[in-house]
Amino acid sequence: MRTIIKNIILLLLLFQISIFAKVIQMGELYGEKYKIEHIASGFNVAWAIEFIEENKFIITQKNGEIVLVDLKNKSIKNLTNPISVRDDGQGGLLDVALSPNFKWDKTLYFTYVKSIRGDGTTTLIKAIFENDNLKNFQEVFEAKALSDTDRHFGSRITFDKYGYLYFSIGDRGERQSAQDTSNHAGSILRINTNGSVPSDNPYLNNKAILNEIYSFGHRNPQGLFYDKKRDVLWSIEHGPRGGDEINIIKKGRNYGWPIVSHGREYFSGAKVSEFSSKFGYEDPLKVYIPSIAPSSIISYSGKKFVLWGGYLFSGALKLQHINVLKIDKNLKVIDEQRIARSIRERIRDITESPSGYIYFTTDSGNVYRISPQ
Repeated sequence: MRTIIKNIILLLLLFQISIFAKVIQMGELYGEKYKIEHIASGFNVAWAIEFIEENKFIITQKNGEIVLVDLKNKSIKNLTNPISVRDDGQGGLLDVALSPNFKWDKTLYFTYVKSIRGDGTTTLIKAIFENDNLKNFQEVFEAKALSDTDRHFGSRITFDKYGYLYFSIGDRGERQSAQDTSNHAGSILRINTNGSVPSDNPYLNNKAILNEIYSFGHRNPQGLFYDKKRDVLWSIEHGPRGGDEINIIKKGRNYGWPIVSHGREYFSGAKVSEFSSKFGYEDPLKVYIPSIAPSSIISYSGKKFVLWGGYLFSGALKLQHINVLKIDKNLKVIDEQRIARSIRERIRDITESPSGYIYFTTDSGNVYRISPQ
């Protein structure tokens, strides 16, 4: 009976989802004229978007549903997902990313929150994409970050030029976990695509630090992106009340939380730490005060908007805009602009299509596209 009811609900939701293209905003930014189009609507919290090909993409929804959207045929298909997702608080089905060898192995990677004896932890799985569906779901890695809290799970996935997989995990709302390297909370992990540990990970010979940890001292990094042109791993993470950070992630470094922070306590307004910078801890590239509540980050290729090549694009949840950062050759922020404010939605994920259009999703269940005028 539960299966029947669930299928009926899914059908009703699919009937509400629609595909269209409506220009809602036009503008100019850093010498490029652009337009924002509303492409699709009716999803649950659209946590992540990933392109299979130019007009076909996957949407992960926080409630555990996975959909395939075909813009060419204007079709939406609900895909198989046998995984039991813990949709609670900030938890649920999170990121999706194509294998770097997707052309041959047809593999997609997902992060989600798994329930274990009433607690939750961020978990990495993979599945094969074949004939416009998913099959052969396998667990790749279960993080040692169990907690009964419902927040700070991360999580984004990215791959470097060697094919190593990185994914982020928040401190689970328990601050000291970010400095406790006997667990994975508050860390960015680096693993092989089968879940094993690369032979050059920074802490292989340190019994006090888990082998998968690449960097730690993070609060809740919900944006992670490997920049192939610069060979840089970018991360963006939530501060408490102010103090959101963009970081360049370096091997084996400690990013300070909660020993070092620009943020303040939610209720008292007092500083979280007396240190905003301290020897032995990495300083952020940029700090946001007040907080924008960042959700994702990419470095744009420049395919459609040549003048934007190398600029960082980040989604903002609380302040409901796209943050655009102009970066110089020394990896310094030299200017900042904010677009898409008039949409007034919590922007959840940003990605780039194979040909260079910028797409973004919102917590309201909408998909938008930024393209040249």
